[in-house]
Amino acid sequence: MSEKKYSFITIFTYGLVLFSPVIFQSVLQTTSSQIIQLTTLTYFLGAILMIFYRVKSRSFEIENRQKNILITILLGVVGIPASLILQMVILQIEQQFLGQSVASQNTQNIVDLIMNNMIFILATTIAGPIMEEFVFRRAIFGSLEKRFGFFLPALLSSVLFAFAHNDGHYLLYAGLGFLFCGMYRYSGRIWTSMITHVGMNLLVILTQLALRS
Repeated sequence: MSEKKYSFITIFTYGLVLFSPVIFQSVLQTTSSQIIQLTTLTYFLGAILMIFYRVKSRSFEIENRQKNILITILLGVVGIPASLILQMVILQIEQQFLGQSVASQNTQNIVDLIMNNMIFILATTIAGPIMEEFVFRRAIFGSLEKRFGFFLPALLSSVLFAFAHNDGHYLLYAGLGFLFCGMYRYSGRIWTSMITHVGMNLLVILTQLALRS
C-alpha cells in the first residue's frame, strides 16, 4: 500500500469511527448505554483496521532508522511520566498566561461516559490512543516528514490533534503532539509514542475516576 493510500484510508477510517455515535443514535433505536457499547466496539474495530493498514503499507522513510525493541519499550514507558509532567507544566502556563481552567472538558465528558458504562474506558485508554497515533503521528506527520523535515509536519499534526480534542486546551494537546512526534521520529517506531499515549490516558482517566469516587 502506498503512503498516500495508507494515509487517506487511515484518516477516513478515523473519521467514520468519530462519527459512529451520531450514526448509531440516528439509525438505531438504542439506549445511551447501548450506544456507548457500540461505540466502544467501533473504536476497537477501527484500531484493528489501522493495525492491518500498517502491516500492509510500506515503511516510511522515518521508519528506516528504527531503534531496537527494548529501547522502543523503555522509551515508551519513560514517556508516560514525561508526558504527565509536560501536561502539568503546560496547564500552569495556560492558567497563568491565558486564564484557562486547569480542568479539561474533554476529559470530564469522557469520565461521565465511563461512569455511565465502564466498558468505555477501553475505548478511551486503548483503542482511541492507538488510532490517534496511527492518524496524527504516522498518517500525517510520518508521511510528510521526509519531504518537509520535522517541524512543519509536527506542527500540522499537533495542531490537528489539538483541534480534534476541541476543549480549549489547544496548547496542551499541541505540546503533547510534539512530544509524541519526537518519540516516533527518534525511535522510528510508532509503537513508542503509542505506549506513552495509552499509559498517559490510562493514568489520567483512572485518577479522574478515583477523584469522582
